[in-house]
Amino acid sequence: MTAWQRDKAELSATEERWVDEARGGDRLAFEQLYRSHCDRIYALCWRMSGGDRALAEDMVQEAFVRAWNKLHLFKGDSKFGTWLHRLTVNVVLSDRRIRVKRVQREQAFGDDLERVLVGERNVIAGLRKDLEAAIAGLPERARSVLVLYDIEGYQHNEIAEMTGMAVGSSNAQLHRASKLVREVLKDSDSI
Repeated sequence: MTAWQRDKAELSATEERWVDEARGGDRLAFEQLYRSHCDRIYALCWRMSGGDRALAEDMVQEAFVRAWNKLHLFKGDSKFGTWLHRLTVNVVLSDRRIRVKRVQREQAFGDDLERVLVGERNVIAGLRKDLEAAIAGLPERARSVLVLYDIEGYQHNEIAEMTGMAVGSSNAQLHRASKLVREVLKDSDSI
């Protein structure tokens, strides 16, 4: 066993101990889990929130609150980080569904619903060459599928299950997102 493999095994054992202790109500053990996963969870929330820092921070907080409340449901069939990642995706998607319903109640359902959900900014004009900015500017459904598929590695059937869309819609949204990102990056090259 190499030193790297030994360190990885020790870290895994430590995390398992923290999970067991946190299940027993140990808040300090849960704090250790938080510290070891918060950066990755924030990055996921930030991408899925279109670069909205405040919303991403809210989603991170909600994800960890939910993880604390549902820790008894973690059976250890996967790594804690994998379980937490999936829980976080569900938190963000659930929040999005709530915001969509709120917007639908406040205004007639129109073609600009996705634009409202990502803010008042024009999702195409003025974007920087930076890929993160291009992704952040995507319509919400397209951005979610792109992040979940290309960045997080989920398959279309998993994305469809998480988002409640058909597998074909997931595939179409990925195609749409890829096309829009290419257009934005191409337009920024010509500036």
